[in-house]
Order: sequence, then structure tokens, then C-alpha cells
Amino acid sequence: MAAPDIVVPVREGVINEQLRYALRSWVTNLPHRRVWLIGSRPSWATGVEHIRTRQVGTKYANTTAAMEAACLHPEISDPFIYCNDDFFVLRRLTSVPVLHRGPVSEVERYYASRGNGRYLRGLRETRDLLVDLGHPDPLSYELHVPMPVGKQGMLAALEAGRHLDVLHKRTAYGVLAGIGGKRMADVKVITGAPGFDKASGYVSTMPDTFARGAVGGFLRQTFRHPSRYERGRG
Repeated sequence: MAAPDIVVPVREGVINEQLRYALRSWVTNLPHRRVWLIGSRPSWATGVEHIRTRQVGTKYANTTAAMEAACLHPEISDPFIYCNDDFFVLRRLTSVPVLHRGPVSEVERYYASRGNGRYLRGLRETRDLLVDLGHPDPLSYELHVPMPVGKQGMLAALEAGRHLDVLHKRTAYGVLAGIGGKRMADVKVITGAPGFDKASGYVSTMPDTFARGAVGGFLRQTFRHPSRYERGRG
């Protein structure tokens, strides 16, 4: 079976050094056929496929539009691997596992302890949608790791949650498509974190933890060699 494509939503107006090093990690550790950048494409990126999308909404609306564009594009593999531009794979994979974060109810408690913003509202509205659709205790798939996505299942999830302005689309897809999976803790290295854990084989960064944190230094050292997806400097 041919390796799947990697799909990455990319916001406009950034140089995106995190993406540069994410691509290096994928070339090293994540077997794939092609990389598709959906949205913007940094000037240094080469050898990638690109689908431009209009980015006129919130970041949640923009990434949902990117996901829909990927699912509707006939040349993108089905399934494909969905990644963000700050997902780093630290160990060689032979296939991408299905992973989840545990019950949404537990994830909700974590975010409620940090505030009550738009993301938390979207979590609750997505949970309520899934409960209404017959899933009383849904799992959360909002992990910062690569996720295998089947096109028809994702399109069905996007349609079910089209009325939500902050749809947790990974969760909606994972639950409605019944993909199951193995539980793991999230790997996002947030601002102020005392350190980071490499044991899972994945890390994800924020702009400041990548630029100035120990995790960023580790990634720049580990993936110091340019990949086939970049031109210019190493």
C-alpha cells in the first residue's frame, strides 16, 4: 500500500520556522507520499503541494475550511495524515497510530481550570453535539500529534458540526467515525512548562517555546539538516 499524504493547514503572513523543522522531522520519521500545505505557503518551501484557501475567519474557521478542502481534493490520498505545522515526530514510524486524549469530560476539567475562552466553549458545544447524536461519554481526539483521517468520515463530521463556530473537528470525526484508538497524554509544550517529555515520540510547541525554550533548542539540534522541502538556508 502506498504511503499516505500529509495535510497541513498553514496560516498567512508568517515565516514559519516551526513548519521548517516539522517537515524535517516528518522526512526523517514519518513515511509519506506528498505534503500538502493548505492555506499559505512560506517562500522557502519547495517540493510541496499547495492549495490556497481564503483566510478571512477565525483560526478555527480557517482550519475547518482547510480540512474540507483537503477532503474534497481528488489528488490527496484517502486516508491522509493530518498534522499541524508545530507537530514534531521524534521516532521512526511504520504507520500512524490512532490516538485519543481520554473522555471529553476530563479534558474539559483541565481547560476549565485555565479559563473560559472560545476553545473551551467549542469543546462543550462539540460534546453536546455528540451527546445529542448518541454518544453520551465521547472521547477527545484533540491531541497535538499526527492523525489518520478518512475523507468521507471527516466530511460527515464537518457537516454535523457546521453550525458550530468552534467545532473540535478531530473529536467530532474520531467519535462519529468510531475510530477508537489508544489513550495518551498531550505533548504540547506550553509557555512556562518546566521541561518536556520525549518518551511518547512526539512533541508540539508554541511559538515562544520553540523560539526560546529548551524544546526548541532540542528540535533545532536534532533536525539540524535541511530537508528536501526547503530552499535557501539550513
